[in-house]
Amino acid sequence: MIQEKRLVDEFIELVKVDSETRFEQEISQVLKQKFTSLGLKVEEDDSAAETGHGAGNLICTLAATADADVPKLLFTSHMDTVTPGKGIKPQIGEDGIIRSDGTTILGSDDKAGLAAMLEAIRILKEQNIKHGQIQFVITAGEESALRGSRAMDAKWLDADFGYALDSNGEVGAIAVAAPTQAKVFISFTGRSAHAGVNPEAGISAITVASKAVSRMPLGRIDSETTANIGRFAGGISGTTNIVVDSVELEGEARSISQDKLNSQIEAMRKACLEVARETGADVDFKSEVSYPAYMYDETAPVVKQAMASLSKVGCTPRTFHTGGGSDANVFNGLGIPTVNLAVGYQNIHSTKESIAIADLVKVAEVVVQIITDVASLPK
Repeated sequence: MIQEKRLVDEFIELVKVDSETRFEQEISQVLKQKFTSLGLKVEEDDSAAETGHGAGNLICTLAATADADVPKLLFTSHMDTVTPGKGIKPQIGEDGIIRSDGTTILGSDDKAGLAAMLEAIRILKEQNIKHGQIQFVITAGEESALRGSRAMDAKWLDADFGYALDSNGEVGAIAVAAPTQAKVFISFTGRSAHAGVNPEAGISAITVASKAVSRMPLGRIDSETTANIGRFAGGISGTTNIVVDSVELEGEARSISQDKLNSQIEAMRKACLEVARETGADVDFKSEVSYPAYMYDETAPVVKQAMASLSKVGCTPRTFHTGGGSDANVFNGLGIPTVNLAVGYQNIHSTKESIAIADLVKVAEVVVQIITDVASLPK
């Protein structure tokens, strides 16, 4: 069914197009041409004005075949990559594995998903497979904290449920739960003084911030919750004779449970306020939710359908809870039940990234099978 050479050639073509996050202009134009040439209605939203990225999100709609009054589907992948992603030189090994030349990433995250979508569309057309309406939503800025999808207006979406093609792991794995994330921004203000002449006159913001961090529950809080301080900045490089009066911290908390996330943020805030009060320092604590959580079990229609279709193409369905966010989180928040399907890529975000040709083929088969199966469902 799947044309392996055509699929691999298209994947190779896509990964050769530079598309580091924030610089999606060229890949966006390539994708517009490809989806348009396949007969889809291609629209770009206005999110780039908000995100500052090189392109907005693409909404590519394949109209239902004339006799297909069935649920509407959504598939999503992202067009951007992490760095280093310029001048990628893909190599096909004798073992059937595609890698870069070792100086860059490969970009299978997430151009494997894009290639699978395009091949699936070709198969639908070549084999006259009945299908309902399908939206292929290609996001910009996913690698920049989901910036593109977070800036998307729900008015663009018209689907009953959907699938992100953007998870690591063996094809057949389904991320049925992913956490909400909150960013934390903290600033401590103490009092400067000469560190050698009168240090007792100062209030070291570094000391205050260190004490606060030491009181925070961080790392793995429980099976559903994590927290981390990722940035700690203060003082002047090369200067050691001043009691530092200002420090800034950035961190995050994640949890599948909104209540647990709220409790974690409160614990971090409380630690900051207590230490500031004890030391006479001032503190400013802000938090903002980046994206919502989602969680399904095997009884949910979106999961049941994925498991049934995966089984039909010879995969072993397996559900799991992931600790990372994806565009699936955002689309759930926009009202489209969505889970994230494993694509099979390995060692993403590194120069050792790779994907097996067999997995590329399998993902395309899964997309076709889901579409075919959904076409037999009642609306």
